[in-house]
Amino acid sequence: MSLAQYLNGSLPLSEAWSQLSSDFQNLSTSSRGLLALAVFLGTPVVAIAFNVLWQLVAPRRRSDPPLVFYWLPFIGSAIAYGTDPIKFFFTCREKYGEVFTFVMFGRRITVALGPRGNNFILGGKSIVFNAEDAYSHFTTPVFGKDVVYDVPNDVFMEQKRFVKVGLSQDNFRAYIGMIEEEVEEFLKHDPSFAVYQDKDSNEWGSFDAASALGEITILTASRTLQGKEVRANLDKSFSKLYNDLDSGFTPLNFLFPKFPLPNNRRRDRAHKKMSKFYADIIKKRREGGSQHEYDMIEALMHQSYRNGKPLRDHEIAHMMITLLMAGQHTSASTGSWVVLHIAANPDIAEALYQEQVKYFGTPDGKLRPMTYEELRALPLMDSVIRETLRMHPPIHSIMRGVRNDVVIPPTLSAPSEDTTYVVPKGHWVLASPLISQIDPTVWRDSFKWDPYRWNDPEGVAAKAYAVYTDETGEKVDYGFGAVSKGTESPYQPFGAGRHRCIGEQFAYLQLGTIVTTLIRRLELRIDSVPEHNYHTMIVTPKTPRSISYRRRRI
Repeated sequence: MSLAQYLNGSLPLSEAWSQLSSDFQNLSTSSRGLLALAVFLGTPVVAIAFNVLWQLVAPRRRSDPPLVFYWLPFIGSAIAYGTDPIKFFFTCREKYGEVFTFVMFGRRITVALGPRGNNFILGGKSIVFNAEDAYSHFTTPVFGKDVVYDVPNDVFMEQKRFVKVGLSQDNFRAYIGMIEEEVEEFLKHDPSFAVYQDKDSNEWGSFDAASALGEITILTASRTLQGKEVRANLDKSFSKLYNDLDSGFTPLNFLFPKFPLPNNRRRDRAHKKMSKFYADIIKKRREGGSQHEYDMIEALMHQSYRNGKPLRDHEIAHMMITLLMAGQHTSASTGSWVVLHIAANPDIAEALYQEQVKYFGTPDGKLRPMTYEELRALPLMDSVIRETLRMHPPIHSIMRGVRNDVVIPPTLSAPSEDTTYVVPKGHWVLASPLISQIDPTVWRDSFKWDPYRWNDPEGVAAKAYAVYTDETGEKVDYGFGAVSKGTESPYQPFGAGRHRCIGEQFAYLQLGTIVTTLIRRLELRIDSVPEHNYHTMIVTPKTPRSISYRRRRI
């Protein structure tokens, strides 16, 4: 009665509260328990009902993009998006169009799909759509302070320029032999390839695609980019540091990076030890006590910012950690998908092998080592990698924090004549190049893995690649050298704009050499390619992903 009196204005709040407290004290213990249980069970129902009612009747600004309906307060569409983002995006596009907003754990995220959506977000200015706001909380504990998203965008662009110095074609030419040697040594000693190691065996063995490609990727990256000291220390203790640091890359940490979880404590301890490991290498080199090749560490040690300030040792160490962690994840994932598709398509596997026979065959029936220029000229291998990246780019969603209210172009959002959509300051925006890359309205048989689509010079694939690489010669310099903008292409496997991956050419080199070496040594088979696992930050194949193999007789 006291609550009703307060609501109709006949009783002050203080007196109503006093009366409610008195009534509660007069209840029996069992009655109090029942009341507490009713409140406990009823609160979620009331919250859901209120949330639904609010979405249906609450006034909405005409400038707001369509809001994806959701049942659970705060959680929003997180379950649907996290379980299958591709299905979620296509379903929302069909209902709301290419621009819509969804709620995920209290955040409002506006999605802009298609090439125009990618261009709007990825081609936007960093003072409006900011990557640091979206990712710094997640990447800094793993990569370290004063690098990547822990610095202003202009500083990050300079750091990318420093890294590009170590990604020269002269280095690439030397890397081919190193990568090939690492793959062959892995095949000779890894327990999964015991059948291969028996030269007289004609039996079939098996290996886990993701595990094998993950190990091969880190071995080849450390041998080439990281330097001899790092490669020499790839023992069990270093592997444990890597795995502990890698435990910081989880969707939960992206949303709640400061949760006091055991893996976060391991991550932080591992970062300190790995940072010291690199710092010790740098210190020893500066003191002249180390014999080494010209590698990425050496390249970074001689770089200075435009203001004349040299890179500090801890910045170099953290940049090396970044190269190790970020590059390994993406290349290992792509490599896994490549070998899985090859194994599922024996005709493609045989064509790839015959391509090597054509280019590298010798009179005695052997295959000679390849050069960097020859690897780049393998047409089918190039198409296989491009097609795999089209269907399986490592990252399906790219987010930015919104620093100022921004108007969505009418050509993208297509609102009514008297309405313009606006993304408010403090919200997030999201682009998904993957949606453009598998859009059935753009690509023929978009969900079919078909490397030969890249052979048609007048086809969608060739035209999309031409826009992505900007073959007209029109380039943009964001601070790390002139690059193709590529934001208007429906094919963007390495991102676009100012945050386009500078390791793109190294990735092609690494993947091409790894897969070419595997093809010349092994026959591969699998019944079908696994589905995507979207519960990891980098999209990986679900288990089982075991590939059968047999040693080639060459």
